[in-house]
Amino acid sequence: MFIFGNLVLAMAKVLDIVLDVYKWIIIISAIISWVNPDPYNPIVRFLYSVTEPALRPIRRVIGGRLGPIDISPLVVILAIIFIQKFLISSLMELGYKIKGGALI
Repeated sequence: MFIFGNLVLAMAKVLDIVLDVYKWIIIISAIISWVNPDPYNPIVRFLYSVTEPALRPIRRVIGGRLGPIDISPLVVILAIIFIQKFLISSLMELGYKIKGGALI
C-alpha cells in the first residue's frame, strides 16, 4: 500500500508546484497589463493565452472590475491559495495515512 501512498504524495506535490507556477503567471500577467504591452510580443501572447481561460469566466460572473481595477486575477489567486491549502493538504494527509506513517 505504501506505493499508492507515495503516488498520492507525488501527485499532491506536482499539483502544488503547478499551481504555484500558475499563480506567478497570473501575477506577471496582471503586472504586464498595467503598461499597455505590445499584443504581438510572443511573451504577452503566451501570458494572455494561458491566463485568459481562467480569468474570462470570472469576469463574466462578477464583472471583473472594481472601478478601473480588474479584480479577476485576485479572485483566481485566492482560489489557487484555497486549493493549495485545502485540496493539496488533504491529499498529503491521505497519502501519509495510506502509507501507514505518521502525519508530518
